Amino acid sequence: MKKLFLVLLVVSCATLLNAQVKNPVDWKFESIKKGDNYEVVITAAVKKPWHIYSQNTGKSGPVPTSFSFSKNPLVTLDGKVEEEGKLEKVYDNAFKTEVLFYSNSVKFIQKIKVKAGVKTNISGTVEYMVCNDEQCLPPTKKPFTVTIK
Repeated sequence: MKKLFLVLLVVSCATLLNAQVKNPVDWKFESIKKGDNYEVVITAAVKKPWHIYSQNTGKSGPVPTSFSFSKNPLVTLDGKVEEEGKLEKVYDNAFKTEVLFYSNSVKFIQKIKVKAGVKTNISGTVEYMVCNDEQCLPPTKKPFTVTIK
């Protein structure tokens, strides 16, 4: 009876560990002063063998990475979020379309203007989806706050 209980316990623990939510993306949020203005730099470090989708991957495939910024009267967004990284373009059989994604890492950069002489924060949410060659994880939303110094 003890052996049976031990076997069941080991199997249950292994199942629970395998069922844990995977988080293959580590995020870093920072602000960098550029002259009189700033850049909010959002870096995604993606663990192998996962990849994260571009903002421009299209609407018929996976969920593209997107950003929403909370309103702050001291901050003005200057243009759209830009991407820096090694962009890959492949036809994905699962989605039956060409997709754009990044492996390893990508920087998303939002230029902002801040009223002179003030310290403030910019907050928002990044929504993203990651896949590997075998599976995709559900889209995830991650809130963030960046101090503008």
